[in-house]
Amino acid sequence: MYRRSFPSRQGGHSRYQSRPQHRGARPVHRGQHIDVAKFINKAIITEEVDVFTPEHRFTDFHIEEALKKNIIKKGYETPTPIQDRAIPHILRGQDVVGIANTGTGKTGAFLIPLINKVMHDRSQYVLIMVPTRELALQIEDEYWGFADHMRIGAVTCVGGANINRQIATLRRKPNFVIGTPGRLKDLIERRALDLGNFQTLVLDEADRMLDMGFINDMKFILSHMRKDRHTLFFSATLSREIEQLIGSFLKEPVRISVKTGDTAETVDQDVVRIQGKNKIDVLHELLAQPEFDKVLIFGRTKHGVEKLSKVLAQRGFKAASIHGNKTQSNRQRALDAFKKDHISILVATDVAARGLDIPKVSHVINYDTPNTYEDYVHRIGRTGRAGKAGKALTFIE
Repeated sequence: MYRRSFPSRQGGHSRYQSRPQHRGARPVHRGQHIDVAKFINKAIITEEVDVFTPEHRFTDFHIEEALKKNIIKKGYETPTPIQDRAIPHILRGQDVVGIANTGTGKTGAFLIPLINKVMHDRSQYVLIMVPTRELALQIEDEYWGFADHMRIGAVTCVGGANINRQIATLRRKPNFVIGTPGRLKDLIERRALDLGNFQTLVLDEADRMLDMGFINDMKFILSHMRKDRHTLFFSATLSREIEQLIGSFLKEPVRISVKTGDTAETVDQDVVRIQGKNKIDVLHELLAQPEFDKVLIFGRTKHGVEKLSKVLAQRGFKAASIHGNKTQSNRQRALDAFKKDHISILVATDVAARGLDIPKVSHVINYDTPNTYEDYVHRIGRTGRAGKAGKALTFIE
């Protein structure tokens, strides 16, 4: 087992450090430009914490009673910071730019007021654009909880799923269309989706859409929408490119930022130094420890992720994988098994895991070093969500 030593917030020693590194250790070729010290950051645990006090309760918002009942039924009691601050502006019809860490309740912040808008006026149509199919499906799942028994239609339009079924549902003119840029563009070009009547647009995780090269698709889709639309823009980061998008897509937006830092203070971050050992054996030793009860492991390539999940299964672990080579149904099956605790380990690529909201992930393990610090922030944001504690470990050669 590993010699335990006190980690340093600045880098220093790692809890998972063993003997000194061999001179001949293999260098890290990808991601080596990231300072290793950024992977070590102890969770802040103190009795004197700043507690967010919402200005509103859900019952205070000027929304329909049926919607309030569904919010309570979902177990929502008090709004999160982004919900507390954004919902009143959205209800007033103002454009909003929301900057918030992942896992802060952004989906509820826009779904609640927009469902209320459609309840008041069934001629309202809403387009929600997101970077990945997993995030789109999660939003749809949240949607049906809020819109239960309201007879307000919705459709999710993503790649990897039957386009003819999506076209058939679009013919029924659902009030909510949730989709990824590529599939939405395809449907517009097939004349199956007419955005002329859509008065509201939500761009969720806009920074990820930019990173994934969707900028031209986004501009194409927006060119088919009304100029006088109501636009909501959510992002975890603000860059020059993001500011340009805000300037192009929104009109006099209200800016709301509840971002407290790159990484959540509830995530305990550390490194695991391989130092000449067999990497899979090191991983095995960690996963065998009882506290590693729900673990998300990140690998760099689709092939590597698939191979690792099979090796772990052969070693007796309940593991599955999600990556771009898997069909949507197989990816969803693996996600559902992980969410329902039928498996305890999910191995994923960065793109496949974009926007995943899986409760109670105890550990994130970066088996392969992330290519960028932004990728690292995104990965470890899968744990320590909704104020709960989590741990993130990064393997270093």
